[in-house]
Amino acid sequence: MGGLLKISGLIDALNEWLGKLIMWLVLAAVVISTVNAIIRKAFDISSNAWLEIQWYLFAGVFMLGVGYVLLKNAHVRIDFIASRLSKRTNAIIDLLGLVVFTIPLAVILVDLSWPLFYRAFQSGEMSANAGGLIRWPVLLLIPVGFSILALQALSELIKRVAFLTGHRKEPFSVEEGQSDEEKLAAELAAEAEAKLQGAR
Repeated sequence: MGGLLKISGLIDALNEWLGKLIMWLVLAAVVISTVNAIIRKAFDISSNAWLEIQWYLFAGVFMLGVGYVLLKNAHVRIDFIASRLSKRTNAIIDLLGLVVFTIPLAVILVDLSWPLFYRAFQSGEMSANAGGLIRWPVLLLIPVGFSILALQALSELIKRVAFLTGHRKEPFSVEEGQSDEEKLAAELAAEAEAKLQGAR
């Protein structure tokens, strides 16, 4: 299990790095969007290439960030149910979800999207818009993004198994304590308890 946890740590490190890269992609998209809008309004000059690079960056943020979201345990959950279940039960639910849904879906989508990218790469497919960009870089983001998701899902699977077998104290990647919502709920509960004590 120690070797698998090391592999999990390497995958986590990759997605931590991608998470930092994504911040720069967001900044680049904002700067390009702002400059493009100013030039268009001030000088009545526009370019499809500048519009499309914003879409490419937007796609990059989502496709490269999907593993980071899973790493940080920030994906969609039904929190009011999950918070009432034990860590062990949540770990079992996650394990089943990863094995039955996430990993197979990611593998299928990599398999389906790779030929799409490869055809565009070989043909040098260009945007249909005048002055647009080549298409293969943005199409490459699809198989790369789902590969990243599959890798992080594998990392999370290793962590859940390690937790369930007693090789890890926490089932999740994020081990920094309560979420903001949990802290707020705890504060509200403490206030209600204090009012109740005061009323007595």
